[in-house]
Amino acid sequence: MKFDSAATTNPIDRLKVIGQPLDRIDGPLKTTGKAPYAYERHDIVADPAYGHVIGATIAKGRITAMDLSAAERAPGVLAVVTARNAGVLKKGNYNTAHLLGGPDIQHYHQAVALVVAESFEQARAAAHLVRIDYKAEPGRFDLHAAKGSATAPEPSDLTGPIDTHVGDFPRAFAQAAVRLDETYTTPDQSHAMMEPHATLASWEGDSLTVWTSNQMVAWSTGELATTLGIPPEKVRLISPYIGGGFGSKLFLRADVVLAALGARAAGRPVKVALQRPLIANNTTHRPATIQRVRLGAERDGTITAIGHESWSGDLEGGGPETAVGQTRLLYAGANRMTSMRLAVLDLPEGNAMRAPGEAPGLMALEIAMDEMAEKLGIDPVEFRIRNDTQVDPEHPERPFSARPFVQCLRLGAERFGWDRRNARPGQIRDGRWLIGLGMAAGFRNNLLAKSGARVRLDNLGVVTVETDMTDIGTGSYTIIAQTAAEMMGVPMEQVRVVLGDSSFPVSAGSGGQWGAASSTAGVYAACVKLREEVARKLSLNSADAEFVDGEVRVGNRSIRLQAAAAEGDLVAEDRMEYGDITEKMQQSTFAGHFVEVAVDSATGESRIRRMLAVCAAGRILNPKSARSQVIGAMTMGAGAALMEELAVDTRRGFFVNHDLVGYEVPVHADIPHQEVVFLDETDPMSTPLKAKGVGELGICGVGAAVANAIYNATGVRVRDYPITLDKHLDRLPDVA
Repeated sequence: MKFDSAATTNPIDRLKVIGQPLDRIDGPLKTTGKAPYAYERHDIVADPAYGHVIGATIAKGRITAMDLSAAERAPGVLAVVTARNAGVLKKGNYNTAHLLGGPDIQHYHQAVALVVAESFEQARAAAHLVRIDYKAEPGRFDLHAAKGSATAPEPSDLTGPIDTHVGDFPRAFAQAAVRLDETYTTPDQSHAMMEPHATLASWEGDSLTVWTSNQMVAWSTGELATTLGIPPEKVRLISPYIGGGFGSKLFLRADVVLAALGARAAGRPVKVALQRPLIANNTTHRPATIQRVRLGAERDGTITAIGHESWSGDLEGGGPETAVGQTRLLYAGANRMTSMRLAVLDLPEGNAMRAPGEAPGLMALEIAMDEMAEKLGIDPVEFRIRNDTQVDPEHPERPFSARPFVQCLRLGAERFGWDRRNARPGQIRDGRWLIGLGMAAGFRNNLLAKSGARVRLDNLGVVTVETDMTDIGTGSYTIIAQTAAEMMGVPMEQVRVVLGDSSFPVSAGSGGQWGAASSTAGVYAACVKLREEVARKLSLNSADAEFVDGEVRVGNRSIRLQAAAAEGDLVAEDRMEYGDITEKMQQSTFAGHFVEVAVDSATGESRIRRMLAVCAAGRILNPKSARSQVIGAMTMGAGAALMEELAVDTRRGFFVNHDLVGYEVPVHADIPHQEVVFLDETDPMSTPLKAKGVGELGICGVGAAVANAIYNATGVRVRDYPITLDKHLDRLPDVA
C-alpha cells in the first residue's frame, strides 16, 4: 500500500481499541521472568558453550604478538578466535570500525579475541591467560584540541545538508538591535542500558541462527551476512525482547559476530555477552559537541538572525552528531545559517543515542533562547511564541502538516503555574534551598520508514500478526495488537503478535522515533488486504463491510469472522510505503518542557522537584505506554543535564568511567513528580492512523529546561553540561 495523500476516515477512527490506555500485553511475561531475552534462552539449543571477549588495551596502534598457547590448554577451552584464524571478514555499512580488530587497532576495547569454553567461568579465566603485545601510536582523543582540524563531513540522508544559508546572516546579526553569541558544550554519553549486548549463535550446516538483542532486525541480518561473507538467506536473526537499547543496538556489534565465529570454531552453539566496560568503549556512544549559537533580534523580540554551528568527533569514516537540525525548523527568522564540522578522533565509535541531534542540539539552542529572552526583557515562553512559524523557515513553500507548538507552550505554562515564576533569578528560597523554574521547547522530526507485516486469520477467529518489528520496552506488542484488533473488529484477547524474527516481513524496526507510527501503518496495510480477502471469501463487498465485535456486517447481514477461515487460514501480507507527501509538507513533533529545581545554597547540589511535558505527536495510540516513553525520556534528559558524562582519558584514549558505578544515571530518588499531557491531535499527513512517534520527543529540550531552572534559582549561568556543583559553587549567592 502506498500512502501519498491525506488519510480520510477509516476503521482506526472508531477508537474502540486504538487510543485506549491498555496494559502492555508483554507485561506479565517481563514481571514474571518469562520473557525470553537473548542470553537467557535455555529452550532452543542443547549444551551451549560460552565466549569471553578480549578488548584491546590501546586506543591506536598494532598487535605485535599474541600468545594463545596457555589459554588453549586451559580447562574447558574449546577454541580461541582471533582475526588471524577467523577467515576473511568484511566491514558492514553501519559500523565505522571493524568488529574484530587485529593486527591494526582502531579504538580502545576493540574486540581482538574470543575465548570459548564449556562454562563462562572457564572462558573468563582462560581469557586472562592470553598474552598480547602492542605497539601504541599517538592518537587524537580531545575534541577541543581537534576542533581546529575539523572539516565538513559528507552529507547523507541521516545528516541532511551540512551547511545551510538563508538570507544574509552575517549582516543581519551585525545590525541586530540585540545580539547573543555564546558557546555551549555537551559531553560524550553512554546508552547505559540494563541488558548488555548479548547473542546466542548456532550453525546448522552452512546456515546460521542468532538470538540477539538488536533493534533493527533486517539491517543487522544483512550486515551479519556481509561481514561473514555468506548469503543473506543463510542468516536468521531473532530478537523478540530487548532490555533497552536507546540506539546502541541499532547496528551489528561485536557480540553477534564473535558468537557466530565462536560457534563455528567450537562446532556447537555459543553465548556471548559483552562485559559492561566493553559496552561503553566497544559499542557506541553519543559524541561530545561544541556548539556556538548566535541570535539577533529586534527589541520587540522578533528574531532577525539565527545561527548555529556544531563540532563533534568520530573515528575516520564516521559521521557527525547532527546537533543543528532542529534549529533549521524550530523558529522563524529571515536570516539563518547552520553548520556542522567533524573532527577525526581515535575514541570509540560515536553513533545514534536516543534523539540523536536534537537531544544535544536543544541543550544549547534552548539555553540560548532563554539568555536572549532575558536580554530583551521578555518572558521566555512569550519570546518563543513570538517567533513561531507555520512553514519551514528555509523553504517557506513547505508548510508544517500540523504545528501546535504554541498550544504546547501555553498549556504547559498554565498547568505548571509559570505565572508564579520570578523573572529575577536567585530570589526564591525554601530554607537553605534556592528555587527556580525553567522551560524549554521540545522538537523532533516525524520520521517514517516503509514497514511490512503478515496477518493470519484462523477458524477460531484468532488474528496473528507477524513482523520483524522489535519491542525495546516501548510497547510495540501492544500497539500492534491494538491496530489489528481495531482493523479486524476483534477484542485484544483474540490477537496474537509475534515479533523480532528475520523470517517475517521487514518492518521499520525500533529507532529514530519512527517505530510506532511506521510499524502500525504496516499492520494497517496488511489488515486492509486481509479484510478484502475475508469479504471475498464470504461473498461480500469489501467496500461496504464493517468488521465489528467479531463479525463482518453488510446491511442486515452479519457473519462471524472465523467463518471466512472455515476451510483454512486466511493470510495477507503487505507493507506501507510513502510517496512524496513528506517532501510537500514538513512533519514534526513538538513539546513544552517545564521544570522546577532546588539548589542547595551551601553545597551547590541541584535537585529536581517537578517536571511537566506537554506533547503534540499526532494521535496517541496508547496513552499509557506513550506516557511511559515520555517519562523515561524526561529521566534521561535530567540525567544528561545533571550527571551523565563519559570521562575521557585524553592520554590513552578511553572512557574511564565505563561501568554503572562510575557512569552516573538518575535513580528513583533523583526523579520527583512527572506529569505528561498529550494534546488531542491527529495528523492525517503522517499515516492512516494519523499518529506520529513520541518516544524521543520526551528527551528533547529537557536538559535545557533543567539548566534554565538552575539559572533562575541561582543567577549563575552554566553552559557546559553536565551542570555539576563544581561548575557554579563558587558563584552562588551568599548564604544569609
